[in-house]
Amino acid sequence: MDLEALKGSAVEAALAAGKAAQQGQGTAMRVHTKSSAIDLVTEYDQKAQDIIVQLLKKRYPGHGFLSEENLDERGKEPYLWVIDPIDGTTNFAHGSPIFAVSISLLHHLSPMIGVVYAPCMNELFIAVREKGVWLNDKPIRVSKHAKLEQSVLGTGFSYSQALIEKNLSHFGRFIRRSRAIRRLGSAALDMCWVAMGRFDGYWELDLKPWDVAAGWLMVEQAGGRVSDFRGGPFALKAGSLLCSNGLIHDQMMTVLCEEA
Repeated sequence: MDLEALKGSAVEAALAAGKAAQQGQGTAMRVHTKSSAIDLVTEYDQKAQDIIVQLLKKRYPGHGFLSEENLDERGKEPYLWVIDPIDGTTNFAHGSPIFAVSISLLHHLSPMIGVVYAPCMNELFIAVREKGVWLNDKPIRVSKHAKLEQSVLGTGFSYSQALIEKNLSHFGRFIRRSRAIRRLGSAALDMCWVAMGRFDGYWELDLKPWDVAAGWLMVEQAGGRVSDFRGGPFALKAGSLLCSNGLIHDQMMTVLCEEA
């Protein structure tokens, strides 16, 4: 497959979907709930998904598609597009600029291309396996902080009450040992921020494939490390994810594996 053409298609789809979402923000949109009262979806999530899927299906009709808004069409080909049309829907619905379109192409479940577009911040992240990662066409790398106490971390919280309580325990330990913790509300952007050095590390439980497929490649191509909480190889079905600049990874694992 032509990676440049695939990358170009992913970028085109992300830009178009991001523009549609940005234009819809602030309008009298319809907001619904999914798994719980705090799990939101808007009409623009579906609109953005339709824009992406229609463009990519037209060019790559044999590929599989997995997207957040009830789309699971995994074909027989080894290529799978994993899509989050608006990552950070709660932010989006409340008028916050911190949301993004996330698109990744996997080959045999390994990410080959990742595109994350934050339209309100005019930031376009692109990663291509064995080629690198860029923000607005400029190469990016992870940070060089080697100590947890020097580090700014990111995290997010599950829609499950039990997992919220579990992560509050992690949060309490990290806030005492790091420089600061931030909660963006968009896993894709959390990982992109690790890739570019705004964050030194990020952890979260109960993530879905569309939350992390593109960001996973971003971090690795930027020189960082992505794993499960115990340092094992990360897989999309893992749910819990730890990523970092690599230098503080073991320190973060130690904290995550401590008893509450």
